[in-house]
Amino acid sequence: MHLELQVAEERGPDHIISRTSTARTAFVGRTLRGPVNRPVFIKSFAEFQAVFGGLWQPSLLGYAIEQFFDNGGCEALIVRVVNGARSATLTLKAGSQVLNLEALRPGTREFLRASVDFDNIAAEETSLFNLAVQRVRAQGTGQVEDQEIFHRLSVSPADERYLPRAIAQSALIRLKGDMPAQRPDQTLDPASGLATAYVNLNSDGDDGAPLSDYDLIGSSQDHSGIFALDHAANFNFLCMPPLSRDQDVGPSALLVAARYCKERRALLIIDPPSSWQTADDALAGLRDWNFPNENALMYFPRVLAHDKLRGHFESFAPCGAVAGMLARCDEMSPIWLPAEYEEPILRPGFRPACLVGEDRRMRLASLGVNTVQAIRSTGRMGVRARTLAAGNTANADWRYLSARRSALFILNSIECGTRWIASAGAPADIAETLTSRVRAFLEGLCEAGAFGPRRADDAFFVICDQRVNGSWLEASGEVQFLIGFAASREHEFHCFRISHSAAGGKIQPVSLNRLNFSQYSPAELEWVDKIASQLQS
Repeated sequence: MHLELQVAEERGPDHIISRTSTARTAFVGRTLRGPVNRPVFIKSFAEFQAVFGGLWQPSLLGYAIEQFFDNGGCEALIVRVVNGARSATLTLKAGSQVLNLEALRPGTREFLRASVDFDNIAAEETSLFNLAVQRVRAQGTGQVEDQEIFHRLSVSPADERYLPRAIAQSALIRLKGDMPAQRPDQTLDPASGLATAYVNLNSDGDDGAPLSDYDLIGSSQDHSGIFALDHAANFNFLCMPPLSRDQDVGPSALLVAARYCKERRALLIIDPPSSWQTADDALAGLRDWNFPNENALMYFPRVLAHDKLRGHFESFAPCGAVAGMLARCDEMSPIWLPAEYEEPILRPGFRPACLVGEDRRMRLASLGVNTVQAIRSTGRMGVRARTLAAGNTANADWRYLSARRSALFILNSIECGTRWIASAGAPADIAETLTSRVRAFLEGLCEAGAFGPRRADDAFFVICDQRVNGSWLEASGEVQFLIGFAASREHEFHCFRISHSAAGGKIQPVSLNRLNFSQYSPAELEWVDKIASQLQS
């Protein structure tokens, strides 16, 4: 488990383009403890328990993560969000004054302790001291989870090891208030008088109030809430479980999250409103549901699962279980296969909160809502999983989950695998290498059946030359290229411009009618120049 930072290893021109993940799921919500507004990558529920404290009745996030892993999920990013939570303080005596420290992570379940000693410090060095800080599993226990030791700290501002500077990068503590004039007293055991004791945190921490939509949204400037995922290299699904057991995530948070997913080329899994108790409730509610979005999906109904804290079965929002099911399907078959070939189903121990008849299932699908299944029926009519775009998108392919996921996977893989071109020199020097690498990646997908029965020449194209890299682009240090891959309709392509510069990579959909493109040589494609000039204007 580790903090996920936006510093993924960039592969150079000598490396092939690797396939990125397809089901890494980001969860944003409230937890018992852990770092705030920093994405943490985990690969099991045990890791979630160790970092964030596990299940907690006031929050449904832990349940969603447990159901994600129980249903086949493998990779998750966790962002802890708080509403007014307060860190506990730690008080060390310093003669007649005190040195006040504060836990970096807020809440009542952050159990820190500290100890001061003067080992290897000369008697005349009266401003220096050593400080050890530990995080323990529970107050009063010796099970250490993390530790930081600071040698030869100083209370003198002129000293290089002045405490506020020395602990600035600490992952456990920070200074609270002013520094005392003298160093803190040595921490001694009251019984033995030996320097083996620790001072525990005070009991003034606070877990804060339940989250609101605005806590989930956070701030793009502060990289908080949803925008804390700016620090994550990539993710494929975003889940925001209900704010509480009786309060759904509101439309404002959903709108911002969907927009953010579009920017990050990910999909938002939206939970059905808790008021949709039956399929008829859902169909009636969808009449007023105005959220058409090709980067969002929904599964109905809610899921019945055992609540380990309450000791009986409860109804839960399905986002975590759905993400886990989709991840499990990715392990068994490629994402470009329509869902009817390998329909995701819940694992034993979970079941839908209500039955959905075949006619209702078909009607829900026509509106962009998928149905959670507990068993696979050979007699049931196959229905391709949908996005919430339904019939409200200009691109018919994006109505279908497999097509949308495939496109995002291709774009994420190529964008990530070509970042090296931003510092590789002039476009003319790298065009051939870049084109070769992108073509090799797309050819591999073509051989794997990602574009159906089409031959490679009819399945995709790559353009990287002066037509899409004018002189002004070279002067700005930006390099761009065009790619297109086959749409479901014959002779139609999904086309995108990918650009890289020192500021980062960008992907923009473009309109490019490439009817029978493979029959012509580049010299005959004068019409591309017109497209390129439009892109540059």
